Amino acid sequence: MERREQGAHFDTFSRERSPASKYVQEKEIERHLKNPIKALGGFCLKLVTPGFTGIPDRLILLPGGVVRFVETKRPGKTETRRQEYVHGQLRALGFTVYSTIDTVEKIKAVVAECAEAINR
Repeated sequence: MERREQGAHFDTFSRERSPASKYVQEKEIERHLKNPIKALGGFCLKLVTPGFTGIPDRLILLPGGVVRFVETKRPGKTETRRQEYVHGQLRALGFTVYSTIDTVEKIKAVVAECAEAINR
């Protein structure tokens, strides 16, 4: 196991990083989103769209036909102009798109809204 420097963002010998860390990777944010959505009975699918850029990272499918798009980011990062444009197009079609989901607090807010949406 690789020894890491002890500091505010890491435990000694820790492989896990806090989602609040500026060193956290986008895939870690996505993992923290995926499990609670699954617990709601939904799917949190990774979107891969060859030939079409700007699509959000995750597609959430919930009971009752509820659909949400989520753009996850590393803390401090923002969407590109292309992503902003495509997200706007999706919103114009009536979809809910969550942008710049980069902290545990934002993930909790998305999950809470998803739970509320399936209970309507």
